Amino acid sequence: MGLFGTNFIENLKMALATLRSNKLRSFLTIFGVIIGVITVMLISSIISGIDSAVKKQVESFGTNTIILRKYDISVGPRNRTQEERMRKPFTIEDAEALKKLSTIETAVPFLNISTNFFGQRILVTGKNGKTSTSVNLLGTLPEVEKVGSEVLMEGRWFTQGESDSKTDVCLIGSSVVDAYFPYESPIGKTLEIGGREFRVIGVLQKREQLFGGGNNDQSNTIYMPIGAALRLKPYAEDLYIYAIAKIGMLDVAKDQVQDLLRVRRQVPFGEPNNFGMETAESIISTFRSITAGVAMAMVVISSIGLMIGGIGVMNIMLVSVTERTREIGIRKAIGAKQSDILMQFLIEAATLTGLGGLIGLLIGWALTLLIALVFPSNVPWWAPPLGFFASVGIGIVFGLFPAWKAARLDPIESLRYE
Repeated sequence: MGLFGTNFIENLKMALATLRSNKLRSFLTIFGVIIGVITVMLISSIISGIDSAVKKQVESFGTNTIILRKYDISVGPRNRTQEERMRKPFTIEDAEALKKLSTIETAVPFLNISTNFFGQRILVTGKNGKTSTSVNLLGTLPEVEKVGSEVLMEGRWFTQGESDSKTDVCLIGSSVVDAYFPYESPIGKTLEIGGREFRVIGVLQKREQLFGGGNNDQSNTIYMPIGAALRLKPYAEDLYIYAIAKIGMLDVAKDQVQDLLRVRRQVPFGEPNNFGMETAESIISTFRSITAGVAMAMVVISSIGLMIGGIGVMNIMLVSVTERTREIGIRKAIGAKQSDILMQFLIEAATLTGLGGLIGLLIGWALTLLIALVFPSNVPWWAPPLGFFASVGIGIVFGLFPAWKAARLDPIESLRYE
């Protein structure tokens, strides 16, 4: 091993010995670093977890799917303008017109009838006495099986004949199965929906849950023929469309869909669309633009913790230089160079904050595992090395002045120091 390697190891041993001799002071010094690293771990894991959950859920709609709604998906109900509130709804005829485009495989309308005209949730009652107003009720067409967002686990989809005759049949999500048919197959059984008896003909696979399910539970859904849905809620208008582009033709399909709908909805030339059009990619991109602001806040918050830790390190290193003035004088008297003294104190500062970084990583990782039990979170690969190297860097930066001060001490004056 070369001279540099020997000096480094010796300095590292001295740094560790100093930390062991001042355990409480060392811990208090790096407390800010520990908090900063924990913050990096927690916020990065939550952002990464939410990003992965959103990506999985959005992509479950299909990467070739164009989602069409009356409103822009990114705009909340409270932010809608007068023009948006006055927009006419989509219709089944719009979906039929989209099917005729050369780039579109199929277009499927979905009619949401979860609430009645008074804003009250429609009641779903099972033979087991269970009642609920939280089930999402959607009317659609038999082509829904081509969308690919739902996977049939048991039974079948409803037929064109059942759709045309407005037959009271339905397919139910896994959460509906758990609530109403926990110990038996639901196929052939009935559910009372809005006062009408619906026969269950299919069970759907459990879908990816965002934020632990609850009101966002995508499996707490019942699908029925759109005609049957209109009998439960006549003149319902909350309709949206999934247009499935042919493979490799998504970009062209978006242009064709937009042009067709602008004509059908009589949008004047030069005016913006009076409808929302999104794809999985655009929804994910919009979401990530929002989380980018949260990521910046993470950098600021964690930097404050690390800065506090760095100031503590500088303070304690200045004290250490004063306490060890005679030791520095002895080292210089027996041949130590200024660079040796400088390296000694820099390694000591970096070891101090690096240890704080490791403690912060361990605590942050444990907290992330606990959070993952109730909230989507996972530690991205870059977070641990970033947290560790940031903590070591803080030690070097804030330890530089005390180390320089130690290296500049006069050996004769240092030996006289008591």
